[in-house]
Amino acid sequence: MENYQELNREAWNKRTKVHLESSFYDQEAFLKGASSLNPIELELLGDVRGKSILHLQCHFGQDSISLARLGAKVTGVDLSDQSIAEARKLSEQCHVDVHFIESDELELNGRLDGQFDVVFTSYGTIGWLPDLEKWAEVVASHLKPGGRLVMVDFHPVVWMMDSHFSKIQFSYFNREEIVLEEGTYIDGGDTMSTKTVSWNHDFGELFGSLLGKGLRIQHFSEHDHSPYPCFNDVAEAEQGKFQIKDLEGKLPLSYAIEAHKDK
Repeated sequence: MENYQELNREAWNKRTKVHLESSFYDQEAFLKGASSLNPIELELLGDVRGKSILHLQCHFGQDSISLARLGAKVTGVDLSDQSIAEARKLSEQCHVDVHFIESDELELNGRLDGQFDVVFTSYGTIGWLPDLEKWAEVVASHLKPGGRLVMVDFHPVVWMMDSHFSKIQFSYFNREEIVLEEGTYIDGGDTMSTKTVSWNHDFGELFGSLLGKGLRIQHFSEHDHSPYPCFNDVAEAEQGKFQIKDLEGKLPLSYAIEAHKDK
């Protein structure tokens, strides 16, 4: 779809305005020093003090700033100009130095020079990209020799299901673009509607794209929970671990990958 970038940019510009005021993102607590990072990614990231990190699809910057608060030197990238504007504003409010770039991720190789110790991306990211080969090329080209990709995201099984997890609605495989008119995932997000274009990516496509660019998979794990109550009909199994009601423990909802670039 030729205009997917503009459709998705417009959608995320609208979402950003709503997300900033939501309890989901809890800006008040964040400004007081709360971290937006979750145990899954923190365990994989380890000690990031002094590390350079490229954060892909950073939204309005909470995770980027959280990484910088841990001592990393962070560059955040996002397609949405509204998100990047708010990210810059937020970093100033937090007195944290983060470099933010407005760019389609797949066009980043022509807009950003340099390599990083870590490329980081998390939760609801690659589904907005039509081409994982180009994505993996961006990741590999921006990693230093010996650098690593740290990625956490929602499981591809999630994107097969309808909004209430009652039936399979979409293919597991990347066979078509998915065009939806939908709200957003925060409380009360169904009061707004945006048109979006996305793609489902199976694990074969994901792992194949990374391996094809010379990255070595060092860690892969699947999890039966989401760290966010961003789906319909969820129950909190334990603090910070949300599962679909009546399907507790039966569905994978998230996964984590660590991949290394050879020295």
